[in-house]
Amino acid sequence: MDECWIKVDNIKVRYLESGKGKNQHILFIHGLGSAADRWMNIPDSLSKDFHCIALDLPGFGESDKPADMDYTIDDFREFIISFLTKLSIHTESICLVGHSLGGYIASEIAIQNQNFIKKLILIDSSGMLEKPTYILEEYLAAAMNPTKENVRRSFEKMVANPLRIPVLLVDGFIRRINMPNAKIAFKLTLANSATTQIGLDRLRQIHGIPTLILWGIHDKVIPLEHSKFFRDCIENSQLKVIDDAGHAPFAEKPTQVCNLLREFLL
Repeated sequence: MDECWIKVDNIKVRYLESGKGKNQHILFIHGLGSAADRWMNIPDSLSKDFHCIALDLPGFGESDKPADMDYTIDDFREFIISFLTKLSIHTESICLVGHSLGGYIASEIAIQNQNFIKKLILIDSSGMLEKPTYILEEYLAAAMNPTKENVRRSFEKMVANPLRIPVLLVDGFIRRINMPNAKIAFKLTLANSATTQIGLDRLRQIHGIPTLILWGIHDKVIPLEHSKFFRDCIENSQLKVIDDAGHAPFAEKPTQVCNLLREFLL
């Protein structure tokens, strides 16, 4: 994928792009503390048929981390609409793929902008938590005190097999979380996303958008039971549970997840 930069609402944003020129667009929205690279080769693989974009949200990855941003879900939703407008694809049909925090944001975009959302894919999505789970609390503690031991210990609890946490993932997180304002962005985003809910009635408003829900069976960050809120409320939805996977099944089972995405999107 090509690394690109753009300024949106006075915020410099990094994004990865492949398949430019294709008529159908996919936007990948990462989770808390993550970045566009976390999607690995999945966007590149899908770019044979789609124009794929994966961005670093404000406050994360290599994008700017404004000290005066509140980092609410509404802030992220409005920013992504501005981002798509800047890329001149805000009036065309687009597929959204959101993981965890990204799923919450994607759901809110779908609820309020149904006219141009073609399909929705939610992977271990937040949006129905009443408070942070203990794994999220440990994740916050590791982010505030990012030693290799703390970060690895936290990440290992998020996967089905601890051996699947590469050194590069740990080192990359520590480098990014130590950037100016990154810890503030992390803390505010977690506080705003883990204590607010989309709401069942609002989820039901996504009835006109085909939706694929993917969940790792061993997810301890946002347990599998949460998948049923989305499946039962979104009328045109289907749930696929990924065996031997935790909170980020696309990272643990990339081939399986990529095949499910391609089948659903095509």
